[in-house]
Amino acid sequence: MVLADLLDRHSRVEANSSERTRRMAQVRLTGLTKSYGSVHALRGVDLEVDDGEFFVLFGPSAAGKTTTLRVIAGLERPDGGSLTVDGHDMAGVPVKRRDMAMVFQSFALYPHMTTFQNLAYPLREMKMRRAETDARVRETAELLRITHTLDRKPASLSGGEQQRLAIGRAIIRRPRLFLFDEPLTNLDAKLRHDMRAEFKRLHRELGTTTIYATPDQLEALSIGERIAVIQHGQITQVDTPEHLYAKPIDRHVASLIGDPPINLIKGTLKHGGNRGPAIELPFMELNGDPWREGLQALDPGTELLVGIRPHDLSLIDSGGDGVAATIEITEPQGDITILDLSAAGVPLRMVVAEATGARYTAGDSVRIALAGADTRLFLSDSGTMVA
Repeated sequence: MVLADLLDRHSRVEANSSERTRRMAQVRLTGLTKSYGSVHALRGVDLEVDDGEFFVLFGPSAAGKTTTLRVIAGLERPDGGSLTVDGHDMAGVPVKRRDMAMVFQSFALYPHMTTFQNLAYPLREMKMRRAETDARVRETAELLRITHTLDRKPASLSGGEQQRLAIGRAIIRRPRLFLFDEPLTNLDAKLRHDMRAEFKRLHRELGTTTIYATPDQLEALSIGERIAVIQHGQITQVDTPEHLYAKPIDRHVASLIGDPPINLIKGTLKHGGNRGPAIELPFMELNGDPWREGLQALDPGTELLVGIRPHDLSLIDSGGDGVAATIEITEPQGDITILDLSAAGVPLRMVVAEATGARYTAGDSVRIALAGADTRLFLSDSGTMVA
């Protein structure tokens, strides 16, 4: 059966007439706060997720991701602020009436039930007729490619099959909103790669609004249409993956987005008279003209951090200009090699082609050039972006 036919059948089997069209789910969080004793989990979270969007909540452990999802799902009551879905205030609306499905990293499958029974359980709770339940279970299993596991229990399934089953239990009810809380954490690297592609495929086919929480930047960048970076219970920046990488709002976002991480080099602002502003680095003086507008409001002597992506450093001929550096470590990565360098005692990382990296070993002296176009400046004390 081709996927188009499968999806057509999947859309026709409905529990009631209200499910014949996809229900909208635009989510808005305004000033949400939540504390657990002296721990402030959420500190005024503001978010707006568009209908049908695949939205990622990205941040390190204990940043507030899970608490945000649990508040949306109704599993936690916020201390302050508001949550609306399609303009309707969710305050006081019980979990069962929110029409949302949440998938946890633990999968939360019923171990004594088969795959078929796990999938059918939510529908039986909805009092769906047996024939409709059987049809929807089999179509959902086909959609997720787990038909061969219908008679098996979770303990006999692989990690990827268990994850698909957990997703199936969420989508089989056809809720208006999916909430995923670090669902790939317990899978190995190969399965995580496969499941990222699976999430994108399912979203493309189902079109359901999805909020996905992860501490993994690769997951965030590869599947999110927009990403909210969260730290210490506050949203730092919301943007597309491309803009988060190219135009981070502060040092924290710049450090989280990009692999290898951005190089942050301490510098001091100088004003060079007719030559315009300059930034004194440990190994060179950097022309400040590309950031003149942002630097005009700063006093000479202001401490800065110069952010340069490893991909923006390049090797130059030994006889040319540039910065003298020593290779400390080479890290072959297949088609690329990461070079760990030291320039005037400052650690730097750069990325070169595998063939280029193979020519160097630890202890070699090289000269490098710093590309200025994508370089970002941050205030050293606050981390705020200057330019």
